[in-house]
Amino acid sequence: MTAVSVAAETRAVVQRLGGAFMTSAELAEQEAAAGQPANTLYFSGRAAALGAPTPLVAAETFGIFPPRMVELLLSRATLLPEAALAAYCEALWQWSRTHLAHATTPDRTADLLLAVVDAADASGLPLFAGLRAAPRPTDGPERLGHALMLFRELRGGLHFAALRACGVPLPAAVVADPGAGPDRLPLIGWRPEAITGLVATAKAIPNLTVRWEAAEDATNLRTDELLAALDPADRTELHQALLALE
Repeated sequence: MTAVSVAAETRAVVQRLGGAFMTSAELAEQEAAAGQPANTLYFSGRAAALGAPTPLVAAETFGIFPPRMVELLLSRATLLPEAALAAYCEALWQWSRTHLAHATTPDRTADLLLAVVDAADASGLPLFAGLRAAPRPTDGPERLGHALMLFRELRGGLHFAALRACGVPLPAAVVADPGAGPDRLPLIGWRPEAITGLVATAKAIPNLTVRWEAAEDATNLRTDELLAALDPADRTELHQALLALE
């Protein structure tokens, strides 16, 4: 089993399980418990990993959302960064206790993921770097959920960089992604009139699909290099454990 197959074959499970809490009932519950307006904790909690960025900087960092929507929601949030990040992480851990309870080796799988995450160079990846520095839980399923989130953020930062290098603006990448496409845009806050312009802009990019695929390949290659922090046996174990979570 090669490292390349680990990166490519586990992409879907890492994307799904590392980010499912972001739109979960658990996040909404923590948001309400903290007295925050609806739909603000995802943005304020995740942005808090950067410290106290301006709404514009947060919007540019997230990349795929309408900047005006991000700025509006962040202007409504009232938690200080430390409290916002704590509530965001608590939602992740709460989600993990329920949805990763079936994992047979949660601590071991978390250890393998965290070995990769902690060995990674975070320069140029501020969102990942900030989240990596956040407090971590000690419970097995919670640790696994936290590790999956970090690994997803690491891969996401690499992917954004690869897209830029391949000349694909981030909203256009949503259009080009066969797992997303234009139908995904309204789900992340884009309005119909803006979607029309985004799709037109994306389709005007020469060889958009080829560029997106090149960025995806580059992301997998860079992720494979990070997975090389594990010895071959551990890498195979992680591969099998992640696939088993599906």
